Amino acid sequence: MIPLETFRVALRALLRNKLRSFLTVLGIIIGVGAVIAMVAIGEGAKAEVEASFASMGSNLLIVMSGSTQSGGARGGFGSMPTLTWDDLRAIRREAPAVRYAAAQLRSSAQLMSEDQNWATQVSGTSPEYFQIRSWAVERGRGLLDSDLDSSAKVVVLGGTVVDKLFGAVDPLGETVRIKNIPFEVVGVLARKGQSPMGQDYDDAAFVPQTTFQTKIQGGLQKFINGTIFIGASSADATERAQTQVANLLRDRHHLQLGAEDDFSIRNLTEMANAQAEGTRTLTTLLASIAGVSLLVGGIGIMNIMLVSVTERTREIGVRMAVGATPLDILLQFLVESLTLAIAGGLVGIAIGVFSAGRLAARFGWPTLVRPDVVVISVVFSGVVGVVFGLYPARKASRLDPIEALRFE
Repeated sequence: MIPLETFRVALRALLRNKLRSFLTVLGIIIGVGAVIAMVAIGEGAKAEVEASFASMGSNLLIVMSGSTQSGGARGGFGSMPTLTWDDLRAIRREAPAVRYAAAQLRSSAQLMSEDQNWATQVSGTSPEYFQIRSWAVERGRGLLDSDLDSSAKVVVLGGTVVDKLFGAVDPLGETVRIKNIPFEVVGVLARKGQSPMGQDYDDAAFVPQTTFQTKIQGGLQKFINGTIFIGASSADATERAQTQVANLLRDRHHLQLGAEDDFSIRNLTEMANAQAEGTRTLTTLLASIAGVSLLVGGIGIMNIMLVSVTERTREIGVRMAVGATPLDILLQFLVESLTLAIAGGLVGIAIGVFSAGRLAARFGWPTLVRPDVVVISVVFSGVVGVVFGLYPARKASRLDPIEALRFE
């Protein structure tokens, strides 16, 4: 029997019992649909986590100074200035895995335009900071090295501050007063949105670090009254940069072997990877649970095919009597089970993609349908059809033609 004829006979047999065929593949449909929907939502969540951490900066390390200790009470990292401007210059010069390094000095202040005011975080920093944070300038310009050299009274504003102080008016060239000192707005940063912890990145203003020290908050001479942001040369080099910076600072601060660090380095890449790994594990768990439906669907196919063999015993005997070989009978029932499984898989794909889209629209979840998961789902459906259809097909092909013709 030629393959096309085998498929035609199998399809005709399945269509004789449409409702039973549909109920048979329902498990496959649910299984494939659930797997695709769960993986799409999980991958979307993982992408959102990665995007949230990427908005913090590229290959980012944050170095904080040490902690105070008085009467057994410890103040926490950042409470005692231990990082110096010489440390910053040494990191730039002597740590090969570090691409950029910049200080960030921070203070809360009231900003005032001609007719509005807004309290926000004012940061003193250098041009490298925006390269580390992968933060583009939407309008105007960013901070320049010449601004630091001249302690220029210029400010770059985040989108939220622009909205609160100027509304729809173009802020470039306008003056805002920070602690009653006039600053010229020279740039507006592209919007970054919120951090994973809910912080509004755009609610910020940036001035040259030298201006910050002389006009906004007095400096600590040689010490950095803030944190150091470091951008590694690549994602793979982040851990190496962390080790190099830690060793360099311990050497510069003359810390003995075994002594506790008087600084803290936070590796946000590790945090992002841990968060993404957690999401990936949850996705795998959900997909595995949904995959059980595929096995249930396969058992349903085997059950129905066994019933079909019993119902069609006389038909099998007639086919063998007119020349059908055991292989023809085997292929016929295998094609029937494979057709059921593949049809269920295709319908399941459509339902899975549709369900993922609906869930994303309803709850605001991101979705990312992976083509490889779709292909694997279809292939797995076919494997289920073959594996669970093989036993009924073998049973049918081994029937004795004479006994099959006598079957009532």
